[in-house]
Amino acid sequence: MSAVKIPRIVVMGVSGCGKSTVAQALADRLQVAYVEGDALHPPANVALMAAGTPLTDEHRKEWLDAVAATLEAAAKVGVVVTCSALKRAYRDRLRRSAPDLRLVHLHGSPEMLAQRMQTRSGHYMPLSLLQSQLDTLQWPAPEEAAIVLDIAPGPAEIVTAVLRELDWHAPGVPH
Repeated sequence: MSAVKIPRIVVMGVSGCGKSTVAQALADRLQVAYVEGDALHPPANVALMAAGTPLTDEHRKEWLDAVAATLEAAAKVGVVVTCSALKRAYRDRLRRSAPDLRLVHLHGSPEMLAQRMQTRSGHYMPLSLLQSQLDTLQWPAPEEAAIVLDIAPGPAEIVTAVLRELDWHAPGVPH
């Protein structure tokens, strides 16, 4: 695979997998913007999730359009965005706006995900929605060329693995 020049990356997975932590660190290393996909949800979606109501495809449409617009706007500068991207149809929607999109799918055991969700503070997503997300998740198919990584090793190791898969090197550093 050739080296990524201007990356447009979605760090995906269910709640509690570490999308935000990994995406921020990855954006820093790639020297591109980081966008927290949760911040792109309309207030009605946030209210539904905070109340423990799973989102439907219709609820997610406006949000996915906002994520897609973010990716499209970053065509010349690159970006790393978090987005659960649970279904193939959602990822296809994002790829229509960013044909060169790379996916980083973070996954872990339900027990580890639940433990992480229980220990974080300040997030509207309740633990009660984890099973709904796991049930909805469609793992990326081989032709989606996702970078699929277990979350057990931790964020630093995950970022290193992503950079290796992208064949990315810091500007000015010989290959």
